[in-house]
Amino acid sequence: MSSPILRTVGRATAVLATTALLAGCGAVTADEGTEGREVVAAFYPLAWVTEQVAGDDWTVTNLTSPGGEPHDLELSIQATASLSDADLVVYLEDFQPAVDDAVETNAGGTTLDAADVVDLQPVADHSEEGHTEDEDHGDLDPHFWQDPTRMASLAEAVGDELAALDEANADQYRAAATDLAEGLTALDREYEQGLADCERDTVVVSHDAFGYLAKYDLHLEPIAGLSPDAEPTPAALAELSDLIRDEELTTVFSERLASPAMAETLAGDLDVTTGVLDPLEGLTDETAQDDYLSIMRQNLTALQEANGC
Repeated sequence: MSSPILRTVGRATAVLATTALLAGCGAVTADEGTEGREVVAAFYPLAWVTEQVAGDDWTVTNLTSPGGEPHDLELSIQATASLSDADLVVYLEDFQPAVDDAVETNAGGTTLDAADVVDLQPVADHSEEGHTEDEDHGDLDPHFWQDPTRMASLAEAVGDELAALDEANADQYRAAATDLAEGLTALDREYEQGLADCERDTVVVSHDAFGYLAKYDLHLEPIAGLSPDAEPTPAALAELSDLIRDEELTTVFSERLASPAMAETLAGDLDVTTGVLDPLEGLTDETAQDDYLSIMRQNLTALQEANGC
């Protein structure tokens, strides 16, 4: 982890020149007067936590635009420049290869890899029949934000990093992190209580982004793998069809940011309902007025309705 750096006049001039060149291409520019208080976050859950802890005096830039699929993110020149200029970069190694490369070569300030503080769990094994073709992933499941307690750990880590960068306001950041962690712990209790007494405990989801919900005694069965555009094998689809019939499941979940076609086809073939379970990898036009907490509660309601809780 590198330490924060002081910006020179020449460097600021270069950044301003880049901003001017890219403004016509729709690039997002930082507000004047925020130098020394800039954070870049790789995608929505990281950006949301950082915003809650940092407060209004910091500029938090999300590298993944609303409606964008974070797995496939490609960085613009402007986004790469923002990494170089940021006091803190919050990212998740091995989740977005383009961000990993840019952090390694361009990050000039402090970096916080969420994987270092949230205790990633192993990927669930769905390999009996082969859920996907040509899928290549690591051994750890990156979708930790489905567990509010892991998000609480990230909040505390962000608070510590901001406190180190701005010692004069260290107590403010740590207090904000503690408040956020308490709220996230309360959300975890809502899930525990809300899913404690259900008729069914098996959930068929669009892709393997919900493995951390297994802590609530759910059995998650994905149509696709860790990547939402991975193709399920015919054997996997047949296995899921049998499971839905045998378990008398009522719902197949699709998601935002990815095509619902596969989930809708599977549900239609079996005459069951389709629902939406948001993986919370990013906001869309439909969820622009929501945030992490409200969408997690929408997901909880959807799970309760599908499982007869």
